[in-house]
Amino acid sequence: MLQKTLPFLTWLPLAKKYWKDDLIAGITGTIIVIPQAVAFAMIAGMPPIYGFYTAMLTPVIAAIFGSSYHLVSGPTTTSSIVLYAIISKYIHPETDIEAFVSLAILLSFMAGVIKLFMGIARMGKLVNFVSNSVIIGFSAGAGVLIAFKQLKHIFGIKVPQGSSFYQIIEYISSHISETNWYAFGVAMVTLAIALGIRMVKKISRLYMLVAMVLGSFIAFWLTVKYTSGIETVGTIPSNLPPFKMPAFDFENMKMLTSGALILATLGLVEAAAISRSIALHTHQKLNTNQEFISQGISNTISSFFSCYTSSGSFTRSSINYQSGAKTPMSAIISAVGLMIVVLLFAKYAAFLPKPAMGGIILLVGYNLIDFKHIKQVLKSSKRELIVFGATFLGTLFLDLEQALIIGIFLSLFFYLERTSKPNIAELGINANHRFINIIRDEEVLECPQLKVIRIDGSIYFGAIESISDYFMQLYEKKDIKHLLIMANGINFIDLAGAEWIMHEVSKWQNREGGIYFVGMKVVSQDVLKKGGFIKKMGYSNFFIDKNSAIASIYKKLDKNICATCTARVFNECKTDK
Repeated sequence: MLQKTLPFLTWLPLAKKYWKDDLIAGITGTIIVIPQAVAFAMIAGMPPIYGFYTAMLTPVIAAIFGSSYHLVSGPTTTSSIVLYAIISKYIHPETDIEAFVSLAILLSFMAGVIKLFMGIARMGKLVNFVSNSVIIGFSAGAGVLIAFKQLKHIFGIKVPQGSSFYQIIEYISSHISETNWYAFGVAMVTLAIALGIRMVKKISRLYMLVAMVLGSFIAFWLTVKYTSGIETVGTIPSNLPPFKMPAFDFENMKMLTSGALILATLGLVEAAAISRSIALHTHQKLNTNQEFISQGISNTISSFFSCYTSSGSFTRSSINYQSGAKTPMSAIISAVGLMIVVLLFAKYAAFLPKPAMGGIILLVGYNLIDFKHIKQVLKSSKRELIVFGATFLGTLFLDLEQALIIGIFLSLFFYLERTSKPNIAELGINANHRFINIIRDEEVLECPQLKVIRIDGSIYFGAIESISDYFMQLYEKKDIKHLLIMANGINFIDLAGAEWIMHEVSKWQNREGGIYFVGMKVVSQDVLKKGGFIKKMGYSNFFIDKNSAIASIYKKLDKNICATCTARVFNECKTDK
């Protein structure tokens, strides 16, 4: 119980074993997060220092309380964009930056509380409705998006901030003549070094770190010798997150409530999607409720230290996994490393070249595209292909949250479509005296008075129409008065299903026939028992095994028809004289 509440008690012993892997991944993460922290803060309308505060503190708290071994929390594109959209409705950062920051931190606190509540309420199961095709499509789309967003650094072209996928393509295509070939060369050389080192087994896990360092030296040499104009990270403030209470104001909290709910929900879906996409490769069993709790705690606590809203980062989580991280200790090392860089090496870190980082992130984006699973989706199901395609294209051309919502909606739609039409198999008796689906064996025999079927699925409000149509067709066949349902394939029955069953049983009984059930699961009987439906229909219509059911129903058959019947499918038919 203590390990579930404090997941770090589980992975901490592993961290001692894999400290080298986590150290390398952590250092790599530190280097990558520096320009991201600045960029995301600017997207959110916040001063750059707040991006560093968020990148320093939230990964540590989320790592301690989270369940995923590779998810790295911090400022993200989605959370930054959504935060800016919510706050800018009421105040613009250029008008009053202090008020804007104050509202942003208050909004982050509120979103954290909502995330925490959703985790405690065990609402993490909702993420189970997000199919793997959604995750694969989201990962692939995010990979392409992440790669294309680095093109401005790779080509050295100043693409307008906040440009979408197609706007980036359009702008770079029309301004390709402005390419900084020094920047492009640094990016390509860094990428080539990373690919080369990754092929050397003994040092493959160092490929990102070594490539970044060598790329930085090359960029520095070009700048000194040729005045290359290669863009660097720039000045980094030397401050740690200060303790400061969020400005709690009832009117402001009331104003931001709907925005906090949206921000919290999207942040949780994003974090869950990222952790699940990585878990597809690592096969780690995730506790989504615990992930919700960790995101809630990290957002809530960090808001008292001047941090704005955070979630799981696709780029840093992917780099963390691909760099060889084994435990969440890598995220903590990355955060501590950022603190050290900010305090001691800020003036040196300012020289990190953005094109070299762009080359590395280009490779990360490519690695996010899971070609193996995409091929499986293409071969396996048209429905899954539609879900994958819609999510993938939505990620590229719409907001990330909209892409996820579209993917989730489609996967739920197809799920409901499948479950609303449960398979109904008509059974007959074969030569071995076993019940078998009549479409599997043309020689099976059926009783002319008793129809035997098996329902594979659930009888709930969405499936009633489909099942009812089939029963109506049987009812119209006047010679069939009795219906035996092999109920072991029924997963559950809801209230609407129970009411329909009772109505149908009553209808068949009114014409001197009946509907009977055999082998119904205990869980399927739950609503029928608690609602008193079994009592109204009669306990005698429910049987444990087929033999007792057939023996009981046989007594109710019309013996005049039995006398002329040539099928003689049951043992009772053969022994009855």
